[in-house]
Amino acid sequence: MDTVRVTRYVTPLREGGSLPGIVEADDLGTYVCKFRGAGQGVRVLAAEVIAAGVARLVGVPTPRLVALDLDPEIARYEADEEVQDLITASPGLNLGIDFLPGAFGYDGTIPGDDDSAGARVLWLDAFLANVDRTWRNPNLLVWHQELWAIDHGAALYFHHGWAGGLTDPARFAAQPWDATGHVMGRHAAGLADVDADVTSRLDRAALETVVGDVPDDWLPGIPGAERPDRLRAAYVDFLLARLGTRQWLPAAEAA
Repeated sequence: MDTVRVTRYVTPLREGGSLPGIVEADDLGTYVCKFRGAGQGVRVLAAEVIAAGVARLVGVPTPRLVALDLDPEIARYEADEEVQDLITASPGLNLGIDFLPGAFGYDGTIPGDDDSAGARVLWLDAFLANVDRTWRNPNLLVWHQELWAIDHGAALYFHHGWAGGLTDPARFAAQPWDATGHVMGRHAAGLADVDADVTSRLDRAALETVVGDVPDDWLPGIPGAERPDRLRAAYVDFLLARLGTRQWLPAAEAA
Protein backbone atom coordinates (compact mmCIF):
# COMPACT_ATOMS: atom_id res chain seq x y z
CA MET A 1 0.00 0.00 0.00
CA ASP A 2 1.00 3.58 -0.52
CA THR A 3 1.68 5.64 2.60
CA VAL A 4 0.37 9.22 2.73
CA ARG A 5 0.37 11.82 5.49
CA VAL A 6 -2.83 13.10 7.09
CA THR A 7 -3.10 16.87 6.72
CA ARG A 8 -6.58 17.51 8.14
CA TYR A 9 -9.24 15.74 10.14
CA VAL A 10 -12.59 16.64 8.56
CA THR A 11 -15.46 14.97 10.40
CA PRO A 12 -16.31 11.80 12.34
CA LEU A 13 -18.48 9.02 10.96
CA ARG A 14 -20.66 7.95 13.84
CA GLU A 15 -22.37 5.00 12.15
CA GLY A 16 -19.83 2.51 13.48
CA GLY A 17 -18.68 1.73 16.99
CA SER A 18 -15.02 2.50 16.25
CA LEU A 19 -15.66 6.14 15.26
CA PRO A 20 -13.84 6.29 11.90
CA GLY A 21 -13.39 9.75 10.44
CA ILE A 22 -13.05 11.54 7.13
CA VAL A 23 -9.55 12.93 6.64
CA GLU A 24 -7.57 14.68 3.93
CA ALA A 25 -4.01 13.69 3.04
CA ASP A 26 -0.96 15.17 1.35
CA ASP A 27 -1.71 13.32 -1.91
CA LEU A 28 -4.86 15.51 -2.14
CA GLY A 29 -6.99 12.44 -1.48
CA THR A 30 -9.93 12.14 0.90
CA TYR A 31 -10.14 8.97 2.98
CA VAL A 32 -12.18 7.23 5.61
CA CYS A 33 -9.65 6.73 8.40
CA LYS A 34 -9.88 3.70 10.65
CA PHE A 35 -7.78 4.39 13.70
CA ARG A 36 -5.27 2.00 15.22
CA GLY A 37 -6.19 3.38 18.65
CA ALA A 38 -9.83 2.25 18.39
CA GLY A 39 -10.99 -0.46 20.74
CA GLN A 40 -10.72 -3.33 18.22
CA GLY A 41 -6.96 -2.86 17.79
CA VAL A 42 -4.66 -3.26 14.81
CA ARG A 43 -5.75 -6.79 13.90
CA VAL A 44 -8.95 -5.28 12.55
CA LEU A 45 -6.84 -3.14 10.24
CA ALA A 46 -4.96 -6.24 9.07
CA ALA A 47 -8.29 -7.96 8.36
CA GLU A 48 -9.42 -4.96 6.31
CA VAL A 49 -6.31 -5.11 4.13
CA ILE A 50 -6.39 -8.87 3.60
CA ALA A 51 -10.13 -9.01 2.92
CA ALA A 52 -9.94 -6.12 0.45
CA GLY A 53 -7.08 -7.82 -1.36
CA VAL A 54 -8.99 -11.09 -1.63
CA ALA A 55 -12.08 -9.17 -2.77
CA ARG A 56 -10.17 -7.65 -5.67
CA LEU A 57 -8.80 -11.05 -6.66
CA VAL A 58 -12.27 -12.61 -6.82
CA GLY A 59 -13.87 -9.71 -8.69
CA VAL A 60 -15.60 -7.79 -5.89
CA PRO A 61 -14.92 -4.04 -6.22
CA THR A 62 -13.64 -2.42 -3.05
CA PRO A 63 -12.10 1.03 -2.47
CA ARG A 64 -8.37 1.62 -2.69
CA LEU A 65 -6.53 1.43 0.62
CA VAL A 66 -3.58 3.46 1.89
CA ALA A 67 -1.61 3.65 5.09
CA LEU A 68 -2.27 7.01 6.74
CA ASP A 69 0.64 8.48 8.68
CA LEU A 70 -1.02 10.43 11.48
CA ASP A 71 0.64 13.05 13.65
CA PRO A 72 -1.24 13.30 16.99
CA GLU A 73 -0.67 17.07 16.93
CA ILE A 74 -3.72 17.25 14.65
CA ALA A 75 -5.81 16.56 17.75
CA ARG A 76 -5.05 20.06 19.00
CA TYR A 77 -7.39 21.50 16.39
CA GLU A 78 -10.39 19.29 17.24
CA ALA A 79 -13.09 20.46 19.64
CA ASP A 80 -14.60 17.00 20.21
CA GLU A 81 -12.84 15.38 23.16
CA GLU A 82 -13.68 11.86 21.97
CA VAL A 83 -12.05 12.59 18.62
CA GLN A 84 -9.06 14.19 20.38
CA ASP A 85 -8.54 11.06 22.47
CA LEU A 86 -8.80 8.76 19.44
CA ILE A 87 -6.28 10.75 17.40
CA THR A 88 -3.89 11.00 20.33
CA ALA A 89 -4.08 7.22 20.77
CA SER A 90 -3.33 6.58 17.09
CA PRO A 91 0.12 7.91 16.20
CA GLY A 92 1.83 6.37 13.21
CA LEU A 93 0.15 4.27 10.55
CA ASN A 94 -3.64 4.06 10.38
CA LEU A 95 -5.84 2.66 7.64
CA GLY A 96 -7.21 4.91 4.91
CA ILE A 97 -10.09 3.83 2.69
CA ASP A 98 -10.65 5.89 -0.44
CA PHE A 99 -13.76 8.03 -0.02
CA LEU A 100 -16.22 7.39 -2.87
CA PRO A 101 -17.97 10.72 -3.55
CA GLY A 102 -21.59 10.38 -4.58
CA ALA A 103 -21.87 6.72 -3.56
CA PHE A 104 -25.10 5.62 -1.93
CA GLY A 105 -26.04 2.70 0.25
CA TYR A 106 -27.18 -0.62 -1.11
CA ASP A 107 -30.98 -0.84 -1.13
CA GLY A 108 -31.44 -4.38 -2.40
CA THR A 109 -30.97 -3.61 -6.09
CA ILE A 110 -27.76 -4.69 -7.77
CA PRO A 111 -26.82 -2.45 -10.73
CA GLY A 112 -27.63 -4.26 -13.94
CA ASP A 113 -29.35 -7.07 -12.01
CA ASP A 114 -26.02 -8.90 -11.97
CA ASP A 115 -26.69 -12.07 -9.95
CA SER A 116 -23.04 -13.06 -10.14
CA ALA A 117 -22.07 -9.85 -8.30
CA GLY A 118 -24.27 -10.85 -5.37
CA ALA A 119 -22.94 -14.40 -5.38
CA ARG A 120 -19.35 -13.15 -5.37
CA VAL A 121 -19.98 -11.02 -2.30
CA LEU A 122 -21.63 -14.01 -0.61
CA TRP A 123 -18.68 -16.26 -1.52
CA LEU A 124 -16.19 -13.69 -0.26
CA ASP A 125 -17.88 -13.37 3.13
CA ALA A 126 -18.22 -17.13 3.53
CA PHE A 127 -14.56 -17.68 2.69
CA LEU A 128 -13.37 -14.97 5.08
CA ALA A 129 -15.98 -15.76 7.76
CA ASN A 130 -17.27 -12.19 7.69
CA VAL A 131 -20.36 -11.85 9.86
CA ASP A 132 -20.96 -8.15 9.25
CA ARG A 133 -23.02 -7.83 6.08
CA THR A 134 -26.63 -8.10 7.19
CA TRP A 135 -29.61 -5.92 6.33
CA ARG A 136 -28.96 -4.12 9.58
CA ASN A 137 -25.49 -3.20 8.34
CA PRO A 138 -25.05 -4.08 4.63
CA ASN A 139 -21.56 -2.56 4.23
CA LEU A 140 -22.20 -2.21 0.51
CA LEU A 141 -22.20 0.89 -1.66
CA VAL A 142 -23.37 1.54 -5.19
CA TRP A 143 -20.92 3.73 -7.09
CA HIS A 144 -20.54 4.26 -10.85
CA GLN A 145 -23.14 1.56 -11.48
CA GLU A 146 -21.17 -1.07 -9.58
CA LEU A 147 -21.59 -2.76 -6.22
CA TRP A 148 -18.69 -1.99 -3.85
CA ALA A 149 -17.94 -3.93 -0.66
CA ILE A 150 -16.59 -2.03 2.35
CA ASP A 151 -15.82 -2.57 6.06
CA HIS A 152 -14.25 -6.00 6.44
CA GLY A 153 -12.87 -5.65 9.94
CA ALA A 154 -15.13 -8.44 11.26
CA ALA A 155 -13.58 -10.99 8.90
CA LEU A 156 -10.81 -13.48 9.81
CA TYR A 157 -12.01 -13.81 13.39
CA PHE A 158 -9.45 -16.58 14.03
CA HIS A 159 -6.62 -14.08 14.60
CA HIS A 160 -8.32 -12.77 17.73
CA GLY A 161 -7.50 -16.12 19.31
CA TRP A 162 -3.77 -15.79 18.72
CA ALA A 163 -2.90 -14.04 21.97
CA GLY A 164 -1.46 -17.27 23.37
CA GLY A 165 0.08 -18.41 20.09
CA LEU A 166 -1.02 -19.63 16.67
CA THR A 167 -4.10 -21.83 16.51
CA ASP A 168 -4.73 -24.71 14.09
CA PRO A 169 -5.60 -23.68 10.49
CA ALA A 170 -7.65 -26.88 10.11
CA ARG A 171 -10.19 -25.61 12.62
CA PHE A 172 -10.83 -22.49 10.55
CA ALA A 173 -10.83 -24.53 7.35
CA ALA A 174 -13.66 -26.74 8.60
CA GLN A 175 -15.70 -24.05 10.34
CA PRO A 176 -19.18 -23.71 8.75
CA TRP A 177 -20.49 -20.25 7.95
CA ASP A 178 -24.09 -19.25 8.56
CA ALA A 179 -25.62 -17.26 5.69
CA THR A 180 -28.81 -16.53 7.62
CA GLY A 181 -29.58 -12.84 7.36
CA HIS A 182 -26.85 -12.09 4.84
CA VAL A 183 -27.91 -9.39 2.37
CA MET A 184 -26.92 -11.61 -0.56
CA GLY A 185 -28.42 -14.83 0.74
CA ARG A 186 -30.86 -15.05 -2.14
CA HIS A 187 -27.93 -15.38 -4.54
CA ALA A 188 -26.69 -18.64 -3.03
CA ALA A 189 -27.88 -20.58 -6.09
CA GLY A 190 -25.07 -18.92 -8.04
CA LEU A 191 -22.32 -19.94 -5.63
CA ALA A 192 -21.31 -23.09 -7.53
CA ASP A 193 -20.52 -21.16 -10.69
CA VAL A 194 -18.75 -18.39 -8.78
CA ASP A 195 -16.78 -20.91 -6.73
CA ALA A 196 -15.36 -22.57 -9.83
CA ASP A 197 -14.24 -19.19 -11.18
CA VAL A 198 -12.79 -17.53 -8.09
CA THR A 199 -10.95 -20.59 -6.83
CA SER A 200 -8.78 -20.50 -9.94
CA ARG A 201 -7.71 -16.96 -9.00
CA LEU A 202 -6.43 -17.82 -5.54
CA ASP A 203 -3.16 -19.60 -4.87
CA ARG A 204 -0.26 -19.23 -2.48
CA ALA A 205 1.50 -16.59 -4.57
CA ALA A 206 -1.64 -14.44 -4.89
CA LEU A 207 -2.40 -14.67 -1.18
CA GLU A 208 1.19 -13.89 -0.23
CA THR A 209 0.95 -10.71 -2.30
CA VAL A 210 -2.29 -9.74 -0.54
CA VAL A 211 -0.95 -10.38 2.96
CA GLY A 212 2.28 -8.62 2.03
CA ASP A 213 0.34 -5.34 1.91
CA VAL A 214 -0.22 -5.41 5.68
CA PRO A 215 2.28 -3.07 7.37
CA ASP A 216 4.61 -4.66 9.91
CA ASP A 217 3.17 -2.27 12.48
CA TRP A 218 -0.21 -4.02 12.30
CA LEU A 219 1.24 -7.48 12.90
CA PRO A 220 1.97 -7.66 16.63
CA GLY A 221 4.11 -10.61 17.62
CA ILE A 222 2.68 -13.57 19.50
CA PRO A 223 4.32 -16.58 21.17
CA GLY A 224 5.85 -18.70 18.43
CA ALA A 225 5.42 -16.01 15.78
CA GLU A 226 7.24 -12.96 17.04
CA ARG A 227 8.14 -11.57 13.63
CA PRO A 228 5.77 -10.05 11.03
CA ASP A 229 6.94 -12.47 8.33
CA ARG A 230 5.85 -15.44 10.45
CA LEU A 231 2.43 -13.90 11.02
CA ARG A 232 2.05 -13.22 7.29
CA ALA A 233 2.85 -16.86 6.61
CA ALA A 234 0.22 -17.88 9.17
CA TYR A 235 -2.49 -15.83 7.46
CA VAL A 236 -1.61 -17.46 4.14
CA ASP A 237 -1.68 -20.93 5.72
CA PHE A 238 -5.11 -20.29 7.24
CA LEU A 239 -6.57 -19.00 3.96
CA LEU A 240 -5.11 -21.85 1.90
CA ALA A 241 -6.44 -24.38 4.40
CA ARG A 242 -9.93 -22.92 4.09
CA LEU A 243 -9.64 -22.82 0.31
CA GLY A 244 -8.97 -26.56 0.39
CA THR A 245 -12.34 -27.32 2.01
CA ARG A 246 -15.96 -26.49 1.28
CA GLN A 247 -17.75 -26.98 4.63
CA TRP A 248 -18.00 -23.19 4.84
CA LEU A 249 -19.77 -22.72 1.51
CA PRO A 250 -23.51 -22.33 2.21
CA ALA A 251 -25.97 -24.44 0.27
CA ALA A 252 -28.70 -22.67 -1.66
CA GLU A 253 -31.42 -24.03 0.56
CA ALA A 254 -29.55 -23.00 3.73
CA ALA A 255 -29.26 -19.40 2.64
